[in-house]
Amino acid sequence: MKLVKYYAPAILWTILIMVLCTLPGKDIPSNSFFEKVHFDKIVHFCLFGGIVLLLSLAVYRQKRHISPGTLVMFVIIAAGYGLAIEFIQKYWAVGRSFDMYDVIADSLGAIAGVWLFKIARHLFFSGKNK
Repeated sequence: MKLVKYYAPAILWTILIMVLCTLPGKDIPSNSFFEKVHFDKIVHFCLFGGIVLLLSLAVYRQKRHISPGTLVMFVIIAAGYGLAIEFIQKYWAVGRSFDMYDVIADSLGAIAGVWLFKIARHLFFSGKNK
């Protein structure tokens, strides 16, 4: 049960992403301004950056260390999850479609999640700040 306290935020975030990304197309609000600025790509970027950030924080809080290989693995997992969701949208979600630009935003967000983790680790977990 100790693992749950570390990984629950990442698991819940990942489930939330699946729910949001598989909503029927008609249930997603539309606004011409947001469409012009491609706001959905910003949302994808943040959602998938959040996966990597939360997974990285979980491992770091549990073990007090995280390897570069683990961070790379989290980026690959998050990007793969984004790609899988796009295929789910194409074949199973009502009123949704595959968008390669979403996959790119997901992948870039996952990479940014590593940077955010490193910033958070420095600000909140370094010996200087305790």
